[in-house]
Amino acid sequence: MLRTRLAKPIRTCASRRPLMRAIGTVQTECGLHIDRTLPANFDKILIANRGEIACRVIRTAKALGVKTVAVFSDADAGSMHVMMADEAVRIGEPPANQSYLLSEKILEVAHETGAQAIHPGYGFLSENAKFADACAEAGVKFIGPPSDAIKAMGSKSASKIIMTDANVPVVPGYHGEDQSEEKLVAEAKKIGYPIMIKAVLGGGGKGMRIVRSEDEFLPMLDSAKREAMKSFKDDNVLLERFIERPRHIEFQVFADQQGNAVHLFERDCSVQRRHQKVLEEAPAPGMSSELREQMGKSAVDAAKAVGYEGAGTVEFIFDAVTNDYFFMEMNTRLQVEHCVSEMICKRDLVQWQLHVAAGNPIPTDQQAINNAVSGHAIEARIYAEDPDNNFLPAVGTLHHLKFPPNDSDLRVETGVRQADEVSMFYDPMISKVVVWGSNRQMALAKLDAALSEIQVVGLPTNVAFVRECLKHPEFKKGEVETNFIEDYYTDLFEPFEATKEAHAARVSAALLAYRMIEYASAEADAAGARRGDPHPPPH
Repeated sequence: MLRTRLAKPIRTCASRRPLMRAIGTVQTECGLHIDRTLPANFDKILIANRGEIACRVIRTAKALGVKTVAVFSDADAGSMHVMMADEAVRIGEPPANQSYLLSEKILEVAHETGAQAIHPGYGFLSENAKFADACAEAGVKFIGPPSDAIKAMGSKSASKIIMTDANVPVVPGYHGEDQSEEKLVAEAKKIGYPIMIKAVLGGGGKGMRIVRSEDEFLPMLDSAKREAMKSFKDDNVLLERFIERPRHIEFQVFADQQGNAVHLFERDCSVQRRHQKVLEEAPAPGMSSELREQMGKSAVDAAKAVGYEGAGTVEFIFDAVTNDYFFMEMNTRLQVEHCVSEMICKRDLVQWQLHVAAGNPIPTDQQAINNAVSGHAIEARIYAEDPDNNFLPAVGTLHHLKFPPNDSDLRVETGVRQADEVSMFYDPMISKVVVWGSNRQMALAKLDAALSEIQVVGLPTNVAFVRECLKHPEFKKGEVETNFIEDYYTDLFEPFEATKEAHAARVSAALLAYRMIEYASAEADAAGARRGDPHPPPH
């Protein structure tokens, strides 16, 4: 096992002036809102993840004076999170099942390095109940919910039953154990078409089929079951009413070991491609205070129903026609899009995770959160992918990479640098760009301006496409549903070509200027060397 102790870790971020919006809070140069009034928690933690989220956790830990241990595969040996951590340990080959999913090896590293707790990030082992149990047995704190909560929310059918018992609205459907064709056909008739077939253990759109008539049901059922078995080794399905004009609205919840639970407002994540989010914003456009209170209570009730602890997200499907909302699922981890909640609440959710995991109560109450929320935040996920080719992921070298600088209203969360590789083994996300504005219109303008400054050479990205989404009249109005990209495909892709070409021209010009500066610098060095001058003139 290769162990690395870094003599010169790369610079993370320092504190800015104290903010008046949250007493005792300071904002770091990378945009985090650290509460200096909270007590110390752990001396050292291990981050069982990679890329952007590992870097995100390390930034908060360093701001709190907590030592960090990174783990890495051979593909990530020189990666950003490895350079940022106080220690880094190799755990295996590039495939995740030979490295980042090796729970026993990760626990071994935690013991070797003296880490008191493990932060799982998102993905990999973050929602693995067996890993949470293994941490508890090994005497290492799992920074996340109890395994029972993970298990309860890991099954779509079981979680629906729990939510029904807790009076949380669920989509009308069938979640029973009888999986015979006869039973499923009968239940589909009872629910009424159109319906959605979902794999019980599904995720990422796998094992999902929309059925609009009884004639389609059995072929779609067979297709969904085959895909579910291939992806999850389980072909059980559930049936739900299909909502024609859905919005994806989720609530950030937080709970502690003392039984307290709060929500930190909602996020609208309706702009998606291939069931994956592209843009996320908070608060949700058009959300009334009365509906927020009602949905927020449902989200908190959902967390309490499973004895939750730490950060979680309760996802609802919202019917844009009737204004009804229904529980979809609970993600028992920190979400990719947690940053937009941090921006409007002026809180650091990773700091809260460490605080609560150390046995402390949530550091505030619901009324204080409600009073602290201000403005509007929106996040764009920037991927190495080709929107022209059904958003096909791209792999290779980032020959040139430039982001806009962070400021008090702009955060760029990334785990890559110029010359890094986007690997075939992991998610192709390059960065998240998150902005805050005093209102939604200002936030959209800031995000578009920030995206215009991004320069990527070497791989295709979705930057130009995301900018077209931001400019679309329906998105500007806030009237967006989960089928936004499909509904306005022509609107988005025809101007996208021109935007993409213009963006490519700007990036090429910037790269040429950068290369000319490099060339001039090299010439100056060479001239100094020819003169025998050990200290050539500055350039």
